[in-house]
Amino acid sequence: MSHPHPELGPPPNLPEGGLRVTPLGGLGEIGRNMTVFEYGGRLLIVDCGVLFPEEEQPGIDLILPDFTCLRDRLDDIDGIVLTHGHEDHIGGVPYLLREKADIPLIGSKLTLALIEAKLQEHRIRPYTLEVEEGHRERIGPFDCEFLPVNHSIPDALAVAIRTPAGMVVHTGDFKMDQLPMDGRLTDLRAFSRLGEEGIDLLLSDSTNAEVPGFVPPEREISAVLRQVFSSAQKRIIVASFASHVHRIQQILDAAHEHGRRVAFVGRSMVRNMGIARDLGYLQVPAGLVVDVKTLDDLPDDEVVLVCTGSQGEPMAALSRMANRDHQIRIVQGDTVILASSLIPGNENAVYRVINGLTRWGANVVHKGNAKVHVSGHASAGELLYFYNICQPRNLMPVHGEWRHLRANAELGAATGVPHDRIVIAEDGVVVDLVDGKAKISGKVQAGYVYVDGLSVGDVTESSLKDRRILGDEGIISIFVVVDSTTGKIVGGPHLQSRGSGIDDSDFAAVIPKLDEALAKSAQDGVAETHQLQQLVRRTVGKWVSDTYRRRPMILPVVVEV
Repeated sequence: MSHPHPELGPPPNLPEGGLRVTPLGGLGEIGRNMTVFEYGGRLLIVDCGVLFPEEEQPGIDLILPDFTCLRDRLDDIDGIVLTHGHEDHIGGVPYLLREKADIPLIGSKLTLALIEAKLQEHRIRPYTLEVEEGHRERIGPFDCEFLPVNHSIPDALAVAIRTPAGMVVHTGDFKMDQLPMDGRLTDLRAFSRLGEEGIDLLLSDSTNAEVPGFVPPEREISAVLRQVFSSAQKRIIVASFASHVHRIQQILDAAHEHGRRVAFVGRSMVRNMGIARDLGYLQVPAGLVVDVKTLDDLPDDEVVLVCTGSQGEPMAALSRMANRDHQIRIVQGDTVILASSLIPGNENAVYRVINGLTRWGANVVHKGNAKVHVSGHASAGELLYFYNICQPRNLMPVHGEWRHLRANAELGAATGVPHDRIVIAEDGVVVDLVDGKAKISGKVQAGYVYVDGLSVGDVTESSLKDRRILGDEGIISIFVVVDSTTGKIVGGPHLQSRGSGIDDSDFAAVIPKLDEALAKSAQDGVAETHQLQQLVRRTVGKWVSDTYRRRPMILPVVVEV
């Protein structure tokens, strides 16, 4: 198995007749999925998603792929193929279309409807091409065939990309549920046909590669939900992804069966479920869904609320309910259902929300204590079955953290893919398919691009480090006035602390040290403001470290008069 090396340099020019694959996100992480294919000087992008921030990224709203390597080649992009409508696959599209608004978007009906609604908020009117399973479309030099795959959202597609360099198959997110809610199976006959034709490179979903066996059918959840609904005494509050149409359908069915009304809470949930209903993907009995404002007129045992926040997102509805920061107040006897799995890295946030809800008296039902969710990603048994059908000549695991990628690679090797034809890459690592063999050829920039409010890319790792220090250690500000000629103190020093745990009265102990240090620097003829600020920072920093074993941010202000 080949893998990236930290000293990889920029890739050479693509050999004539070769196909280049550059993942800009989704490898070594769960989210931010984006892959760029290049042939004959033209580019095709598959997916453009976002990654949601973790605790060590305070203040960040979203994390985007890095478009740096594309900025000089925007005119070379023939289209963006969107495999399905989850945020980690479409959320970055508005930011890429800000660079060039007329890049065509190719996807299924529901996927395009979801991204068009999102783009409307960004005031972008995209050029779209709707495709269906079984369709073949020529997109520049790329002959794309679209195959149906089963996932936790309707209308998901895999894509087979044919070029003179060979055929590449990108699975997108998929599983092999044999009893899907919508009756739409992963088309194993089509994948078998492609395997017979010859798949030169397979990019395969790795999320559940460590999980043995097969993913249980979605239908098994319905019975559990009915049981929860029948035992609930008061309101039922369900938290789910705003795009999980199948799960919402099961909630609606259970609510209808038990005589409850349903209200959607949150802009994205209201918008997406409205789209799914209008397009026929969500079957809603007449009178079942009501406006949230009308719920006060209904008894608690006739109410179901469906909201976002199943991953513990701090600004989502469920987190705010847990923190008593939402118009909907959790009361004793409410039932809360978290109808999703835990995305790696979100565990602490989710359990914090569960604890908060439990504190107010809610009965919280989640994957840990009831079968209220099944994954949308193929487990190891399904992947083995899939590889035996496809028999790829080269394999590149995608969509997963490092442990998932490696586990997926081992599954591929177990089914007969040669070790030297399995490529474990990471974001930015360039893989070239030349003469039927895939190999790593270099690396391009593919770092995190942070969205903070209206700011895109302005927040750096250094800024985040400062935020973490402020959050963990607090800040001490020092104000000193010095004579511009002699460097001697003529005012102050005044010290003030916020969040450091040090009382302002304690600074009396460090003021003599500052006086002494500044007096010595004046004798040495040091009068430059920056040097004096550094001196003040070092003096106070050493005192704080020696006295309190803390490292707050120290902000010195030296004014010359």
